[in-house]
Amino acid sequence: MRKIWLFLGALMSLGMLMLFIWRSPQHSVLGSAVVPKETSLSEKTIRYEQRTLAQSEVHVLLIPSQSRFLVTPALSPHLNTVEEFAQKHWAIAQSAVPKAIAIINGGFFDPNNQKTTSVVVLQGKLVADPRQNERLINNPNLKPYLAKILNRSEFRRYLCGQAVRYDIVLRNAPPPTGCQLIDALGGGPQLLPELTLKQEGFVDSANSRDALGSTQRNARSAMGITRDGSIVLVMVAQKPKAPNNSGMSLPALADFLKSLGVQKAMNLDGGSSSSLYYNGKSFYGKVDLDGNFIKRPVKSVLLVHESSTSET
Repeated sequence: MRKIWLFLGALMSLGMLMLFIWRSPQHSVLGSAVVPKETSLSEKTIRYEQRTLAQSEVHVLLIPSQSRFLVTPALSPHLNTVEEFAQKHWAIAQSAVPKAIAIINGGFFDPNNQKTTSVVVLQGKLVADPRQNERLINNPNLKPYLAKILNRSEFRRYLCGQAVRYDIVLRNAPPPTGCQLIDALGGGPQLLPELTLKQEGFVDSANSRDALGSTQRNARSAMGITRDGSIVLVMVAQKPKAPNNSGMSLPALADFLKSLGVQKAMNLDGGSSSSLYYNGKSFYGKVDLDGNFIKRPVKSVLLVHESSTSET
């Protein structure tokens, strides 16, 4: 009888422990992007997860809404790797440039002339304009799609009164009433709530155009916004032993983001550009034929950094 009572007592203790863990304000579920409402601003922190899937390694960062962290674009005059972007922002962290906690590669660019093919807006000023890239504008093969290319999806940061608000909209969309556009980074296509490859000029089935190889597995980068306004950054890396048949297609990437609780999502530059920096480490997505990760420099990135009084 004594053994039975000891066994029952152990079960009750285990049950109380599980209840405490579930109710703990630090407990969160990354897969459903849950952020406990009772968590204070100072306690809300970035959460990182690496998932090993059959055809890829996926790096996921969740930046909680209403926390001390901001997600903003950054642009370089010359191409830099995410690691070089991190070193730059670390070296001048005491100035007006924020120290980067995390970085993911950003919009599209032309590696031949190092000019952008995606919009970048910083502090309300257009600092990267695809219309200034003559190789884009004067390309006869792109002329039928140019209007769509110049109106692709972009990630935006607004200031609405005293509140920061993020969104993903087409370039020509006006800011919401009462909100000021602070930053924007172009990419595309939109992944969620629907995949807009055709609408944004990436795919034209009639002419066998698929600029991103959307149905093929490849290294990919993307960002998304959950129902509560949290930001999710995802970088999909290929398997070193299967460089030609690993990664994700864009439809698969959209489904993966949806599984994380993301409601709006946008594709970023992928392939050799796919890269992520977090917690002092750099991760790259594209693998060469020898199984080595390619460290390709990029034109723009998204930075995750702590907000200052002047930014919120």
